[in-house]
Amino acid sequence: MRLRPGETEAVGLRVVAVLDAVRLLREAAPDVTGRPRVIAIDGRGGAGKTTLAERLREAAPGSAVVHTDDIAWNHACFDWGTALVENVLRPLHRGEAVDFRPDAWIAHGRPGSVTVPAGAGFVWVEGTGVIREELAPWLDASVWMQGDLDEQERLLTVRDGDSPAQREHVANWLLEELPFMLREQPWARATMVVAGPPPTGHDHDPDTELVVAPPVGSRAPLGRLGRGRQR
Repeated sequence: MRLRPGETEAVGLRVVAVLDAVRLLREAAPDVTGRPRVIAIDGRGGAGKTTLAERLREAAPGSAVVHTDDIAWNHACFDWGTALVENVLRPLHRGEAVDFRPDAWIAHGRPGSVTVPAGAGFVWVEGTGVIREELAPWLDASVWMQGDLDEQERLLTVRDGDSPAQREHVANWLLEELPFMLREQPWARATMVVAGPPPTGHDHDPDTELVVAPPVGSRAPLGRLGRGRQR
């Protein structure tokens, strides 16, 4: 598996039901009351973060998804932590609904807003760079999605194209992403690692199961995961 500098491949992969993964993430913050559990989903572009967030949302009725790309839109690659805290995470921790129009949305006439209804049980906050020291006090648990960079880059090309403008955008992004990831090491901070594309070779149902592992570098077991199957 080809990974970026500094990242170590996860070991101890096992197959678990999506519902069991939700249970483990709930148990990582057993004392949360009066507000939703805030779970971060991080990974590089093309890792499958948005797809995973939707699967977890569907598995936990009444939960909601926040995309950091919406906070960062026409704002910054990674310098959006304060905006996320003050306008999304802090209200969630007070048990309040969220209805936030970022300044860039107003300036560029983008309609709508970032919304989370009151009473959600989970809020899945997905996006590259969300697992970071700055946001740690606001996150109840987190997931790092690990996958082969060749496959992730292929999927990004399929999704976004391979024009000169897109290649320039990716190059500029990496100038910020590489030092950010080396500094923050989200794969080591995460509550669990989920295998993203390509397929891991594990015999599992991609609609109802995930391939997971403990945080990279951790020797701790990954909780009691029901019918998990060791690699």
